[in-house]
Amino acid sequence: MSHNRVPLRLGSTAPDFEAETTQGPIKFHDFIGNSWAILFSHPADFTPVCTTELGAVARLQDKFDERNVKVIGLSANDLKSHDKWIEDINEVNQVKLQFPIIADEDRKISALYDMLDYQDITNIDAKGIPFTVRSVFVIDPKKVIRLTLSYPASTGRNFDEILRVVDSLQLGDKNRITTPADWKHGDDVIVHPSVTNDEAAKLFPGFRTVKPYLRFAPQPGKA
Repeated sequence: MSHNRVPLRLGSTAPDFEAETTQGPIKFHDFIGNSWAILFSHPADFTPVCTTELGAVARLQDKFDERNVKVIGLSANDLKSHDKWIEDINEVNQVKLQFPIIADEDRKISALYDMLDYQDITNIDAKGIPFTVRSVFVIDPKKVIRLTLSYPASTGRNFDEILRVVDSLQLGDKNRITTPADWKHGDDVIVHPSVTNDEAAKLFPGFRTVKPYLRFAPQPGKA
């Protein structure tokens, strides 16, 4: 693996790869298809925090489906281990996990996505190889990376926050808006600075101006 490759940033194309998963082999870009995708990694199977996280994602499956989002996990263990672990996840969280988990035993995909933990030297396997950190990538149907998050191994992720970001991104792709701090689906949005007041009057009837650069409007398409 070359170490002088360009690091992944927001706006980068998500690298394509082939992998074995708990639901069969995939080619990542084909797997995404015309959907959005969330790729999220885990330090290892049969670890406490991850077990709760995968349960949380399984519980939100309907919410991801509603938003045309495919979820796929990744852990640096083999398929046999993943299959056994899924039994535990289902039992502990009382769910039926439906999304695939990538087997990344050789850590090739983890390296491709820069998901290996070089900061925490205690986070290594028996051979001294760093485990994957808790990374999240939100990828749009054009295969562009729109969000990245990296969490320490000790802290479970908040998947409601990840859903919130997906809502904001999808709304912003369809409308000339951005979203304010702590925004939730249904709240007022911000009119994009590129929209003139004349345009805003047509696009966002009833918009209000707080400052010349800060204009609020009801969320477009809100029932």
